[in-house]
Amino acid sequence: MLNIKSISVFLSRLNKRDRFIFYIVVVFLSMVLFERLMVNPIYSRIKSFNEEIKKREASINKSLRILAQKDRISAESQEYSSFVTKGVSEEEEFTSFLRDAEDLANRNSVYLVDLKPGGAKEVGSAKKYIVLLNCEAQMEQIINFMFNIENSDKLLTIEKYQINPKSKESTVAQCNMAISKIVMP
Repeated sequence: MLNIKSISVFLSRLNKRDRFIFYIVVVFLSMVLFERLMVNPIYSRIKSFNEEIKKREASINKSLRILAQKDRISAESQEYSSFVTKGVSEEEEFTSFLRDAEDLANRNSVYLVDLKPGGAKEVGSAKKYIVLLNCEAQMEQIINFMFNIENSDKLLTIEKYQINPKSKESTVAQCNMAISKIVMP
């Protein structure tokens, strides 16, 4: 091993310029060793921590987006739950549909002459129930009735209709309609 006396003897033999160069080389080597042994490991560790933080932040942001969508989907699910039937038979659905059509007619002062189920059809993943009705009322009342059917929150649609005057000089009109309701099973 090198001892301090031998280093001292070596330095005393060097002239002033060589000693200056030697000190610069020693300082430079010390800085390189310090950087390699101390700074690089700490820097690489900080860099890996930063990468880990970025990954976790991305994961948290993704989770927050999913949670936000979950809340939105739940809210929309609640909003559209009236259109989804849960274990309701076809007869019960027709009964409910006929009751809704009758309630709309009564609210609009429309006299129902005939109201009967017209069948059910599969439309993709939904089911379309059809009701056939004959009614009488003033033209304005029939138009209001039709407007309220189309704007119902129960997904009612007028499939076809025919309006005729009851008699030549009467202000009362007769209307035949086919109304459908779409229900998601």
